[in-house]
Amino acid sequence: MELDMKNNKATVFSGVQPSGVLHIGNYLGALAQWVEMQNQYNCIFCVVDYHAITVKQESQELSRRILDVVKIYLASGINPEQAVIFQQSDITAHTELAWILNCAAARLADLNKMTQFKDKGAKKEPACPAGRSVSVGLYDYPVLMAADILLYNTDLVPVGDDQVQHVELCRTLAERFNRDYGQVFKAPQVAVRKQGARIMGLDDPTKKMSKSASSPANYIALTDAPEIAAKKIKRAVTDSGSEVKFDQKQKPALANLLTIYSLLAGIKIKELEENYKGKGYGEFKNGLAEEIKKFLREFQIKYNSFTDQEVKQILRDGADKIRPVANKTLKRVKNKLGII
Repeated sequence: MELDMKNNKATVFSGVQPSGVLHIGNYLGALAQWVEMQNQYNCIFCVVDYHAITVKQESQELSRRILDVVKIYLASGINPEQAVIFQQSDITAHTELAWILNCAAARLADLNKMTQFKDKGAKKEPACPAGRSVSVGLYDYPVLMAADILLYNTDLVPVGDDQVQHVELCRTLAERFNRDYGQVFKAPQVAVRKQGARIMGLDDPTKKMSKSASSPANYIALTDAPEIAAKKIKRAVTDSGSEVKFDQKQKPALANLLTIYSLLAGIKIKELEENYKGKGYGEFKNGLAEEIKKFLREFQIKYNSFTDQEVKQILRDGADKIRPVANKTLKRVKNKLGII
């Protein structure tokens, strides 16, 4: 069955790599927003496995993580009856369009500006500035991301602020191709969640919470045992003083914890400040720890309720729905280039 894209709703596309563990930052910064969007838009949510292999992956772990990501989508509240969930590698048009964009629209100067490649490359091989062990795929990652987005006439791309530059490149490639070969692509807009778009590490509030962090103290995994997660909260870095007050500049660690608490509990930050007035960091952390435990218990019951076979069927169904849309766009692109 082909996806109905003629219902006058805007189209949303986003995806998650099946690499590392997904954490509370992924949920609050992305997945919770996706759940809200599925009621308003044509939503397409991908497991971007080709992006994952831009760095070395263990094959058995990758297979497991692909299924785990989908289970996390489902446990978060993404409904495969409302949104399309599929695996990137199941749609060959993604890599075909990426190659075409590399040749017909992308320039070395574009990719040389991408800051995330520089950051990831430095982390992967800090002693090797020439990047001898960094894959070409990691360098070219933004072009594949552009292909992912452009195949589905995407209007909105919900991303973290570290990915905004890549969506801007996607717009550039779309506009350049349209100018040089004729109109095919929409130039998508970024949809960044204002609160929670950037959840910071528990051990360092100056760096984003990351599934690739060297220490598990940095993040709360969505699969962490609730008691373990509570201990991480209680050990989280805090700022000087004891007043529970949101101040991004003077108290970045506490501001991060207040943001997490507010989003999980559905309580405004001002109300949390009032609730913990005169009570200090210890009592505040205890309250947040209890909220985290409650959330994880409920989340993990849902997560564990899905079987691998159910997930594989959801991925097959999603690919079948979306493949005709991707192939139609790819055919239009090839026609513009004279590839028949």
